[in-house]
Amino acid sequence: MLSSIDLTVIGIYAIILLSVALYVSTRKTAADMSSEDYFLAGKSLPWWAIGASLIAANISAEQIIGQSGQGFVVGLAIAAYEWQAAIVLVIVAKYFLPIFLEKKIYTMPQFLELRFGQTIKSMMAVFWVVLYTAVNLTAVLWLGGLALTALTGWNVVASMVGLAAFAVVYSLYGGLKAVALTDIIQVVVLVAGGFAITGIVLSLVGDGAGVFAGLGTLMGEIPGHFQMILSPENPSYNNLPGIWTLLGGLWVLHFSYWGFNQYIIQRALGAESLAEAQKGLVFAASLKLLIPVIVVIPGIAALYLAREGQLDMVRLASSPDSTYGILMGLVPEGLRGLVFAALIAAIVSSLASMMNSISTIFTMDIYRDFISPGRTEAHYVGVGRLTSAAAISIAVFLAKPFLGGMESAFQAIQEYTGFIAPGIVSVFLLGMFWKGCNARGAFAMLIVSVLANIALKFWSPDLAFVIRIWFVFLSCLAVGYFVSSMARAEDPRAVDMDGINFSTSRGFNQSAIALTAVLIVIYAYFW
Repeated sequence: MLSSIDLTVIGIYAIILLSVALYVSTRKTAADMSSEDYFLAGKSLPWWAIGASLIAANISAEQIIGQSGQGFVVGLAIAAYEWQAAIVLVIVAKYFLPIFLEKKIYTMPQFLELRFGQTIKSMMAVFWVVLYTAVNLTAVLWLGGLALTALTGWNVVASMVGLAAFAVVYSLYGGLKAVALTDIIQVVVLVAGGFAITGIVLSLVGDGAGVFAGLGTLMGEIPGHFQMILSPENPSYNNLPGIWTLLGGLWVLHFSYWGFNQYIIQRALGAESLAEAQKGLVFAASLKLLIPVIVVIPGIAALYLAREGQLDMVRLASSPDSTYGILMGLVPEGLRGLVFAALIAAIVSSLASMMNSISTIFTMDIYRDFISPGRTEAHYVGVGRLTSAAAISIAVFLAKPFLGGMESAFQAIQEYTGFIAPGIVSVFLLGMFWKGCNARGAFAMLIVSVLANIALKFWSPDLAFVIRIWFVFLSCLAVGYFVSSMARAEDPRAVDMDGINFSTSRGFNQSAIALTAVLIVIYAYFW
């Protein structure tokens, strides 16, 4: 499928990426690099690097492959996962970042220690290291390997090893700064490749009349695929339950991911200032508006082309996740290499981000505190590098045994990692904004999150996942309030809001209003 021209394009991309990474990584010697340099980029990241890196860390094979397939099946409604995230990023920038940066934390477990003590911190540090290694890192590797296998015919294990090696080579030595600055290249390639495939398929739909003509044809011929709010009769309602996507647990998942997820929020923690971090998140929110255009619209176009006999309907209907790979076959050589490079960029940037965050939590919250305290900065940087390498090696080893037998690995992982999301969001929200919340309340919320999810999963199996998450979240808040209130006193570790400035610049406020207005128009038009 890939010609010599395509391989040349991919090779140029790889050389440029590795050259930039090596340049960034060698600007400081190993002896000169502190843990702040390695794990938080020396707190020197500008807004454009933060925003680009957030998107590069977020977009991976599951988004490109999975959302294109869902575009084919259900249409624009799947874009709720992208467009609602834009609003969440703005809220995180305004109300969460001032607290995190004022407290000068490296990791999310470190904040939990400041607020609730070492027990909660240690429990969640171990949980996140295991989750990121055995679930998130493993899933990205496995789904990325499957994507490359489907597109090239390469062996899936060899594909995973190649992706892992690429991520290690360009990110291991330089830490977060190397990851963040090379992510700028990754995002450019990702967006350029995405728009290329969108333009080509829409031109085919428009029969040579242009991209906008093709989009108009899709909206006219497949109007049901341009509805953001699905009706209960829609076969995909259980996954995207109509108005509940706006009122329910999807927001909980977004806040858990964008607000309290180490491998996402770590970019903002490495900002040179609060203002730069906030601008970076608004930039990322703006980029999120584009993602459905480059991954969902091509999937909708594939349905139209299949109905017209230009694509294999039987293959697409039986395996929607093959949509993006099939569409790549329509892209001319050379440009196909760019699209393929965009897919690689999405995968390896996510792998590098997860590796860096795993090493940060393990080194700063587990190794430094419990295994070997009081060592030199160079020692902790070395441990961080070894942890990154170990994590990606373990993920390669676990991927096929853990995920190979699952019918839909991505959906299963999304649901089961969501078991703890309501508890995490509840703990952080009450911990930041209610002085009465204490360690007992935090522990109770985390336990209820898991137990209530399991109970509802088995007692009400037909209850939509998004609705279940919302009910569990409300239960966590109630339990956290009740258990904490039994102490009848403010926690002495409560966040002191007096020294925290939540005001934002005029540019930030204007951008936030503009993003909100755009999303209101989108939902109103495609309701």
